[in-house]
Amino acid sequence: MTATVFRWREPSILPGFGLALGITVTALSLVVLIPLAGLFIKAASAGPADIWAVATSPRTLAALKLSFLGALFAASINAVFGLILAWVLVRYDFPGKRLIDAAVDLPFALPTAVAGISLAAIYAPNGWVGGLLAPYDIKVAYTPLGVMVALIFIGLPFVVRTIQPVLEELPADIEEAAALLGASRWRTVFSVLLPPVLPALLTGFVLAFARAVGEYGSVIFIAGNVPMVSEIAPLLIVIRLEQFDYAGAAVVATIMLLLSFALILLVNLIQASARRRFGDV
Repeated sequence: MTATVFRWREPSILPGFGLALGITVTALSLVVLIPLAGLFIKAASAGPADIWAVATSPRTLAALKLSFLGALFAASINAVFGLILAWVLVRYDFPGKRLIDAAVDLPFALPTAVAGISLAAIYAPNGWVGGLLAPYDIKVAYTPLGVMVALIFIGLPFVVRTIQPVLEELPADIEEAAALLGASRWRTVFSVLLPPVLPALLTGFVLAFARAVGEYGSVIFIAGNVPMVSEIAPLLIVIRLEQFDYAGAAVVATIMLLLSFALILLVNLIQASARRRFGDV
């Protein structure tokens, strides 16, 4: 007979793993998994023919195109200027620095409807900025360009606040060393500064993109909401809900969910590759 050897699992250094894991899974299920499962079930209730009809209708495709391309464009713009703004706030001291630093968080605190009304008033043809652009036949408010302006406005803080802590921990000595070794300013930026900041920059990009895709309140006031022109996908979902077409609204929402998940997963894979290559800052 062979003797059976029982090996007791050594207790974890961190206590309460089972309880913490149970609470985490329960909260995640109640807040995320169960609502998403309900969304998929409601969308599936429409039937394959109706799902295909809703998903391929010109109005749905136009709304999805504007929402996702606008979000990608806005997140890209925020990634560039958010990096520059975070760099200025970390590396330089100047009058009004605290005021600008506080203003970065304004889109977080400002109600989205107030932001949309303010942007529409400013960029309207008779507004402060719109009036200056009107002689050049440049229209911002009530056009797809106005949608992108609103998405840039609400997404900028995500990039700045994600990059700022990384830049604060990055010593200025490496820039001085690069200059002493004869590196140009552009080479210092792309070869010395950008690699350690890249993972945080991608994180800010993902956050800004995710916020922009689902943004509603600040966009509808400046977009004009013209079908096939300046109508965003979240507004199309609301319109279908007001028409009591719950299955159609669920189909559009499911398409947005799947596309968003695929794009965010792609960026996260790129971010993980950057972390492995340059190290975690």
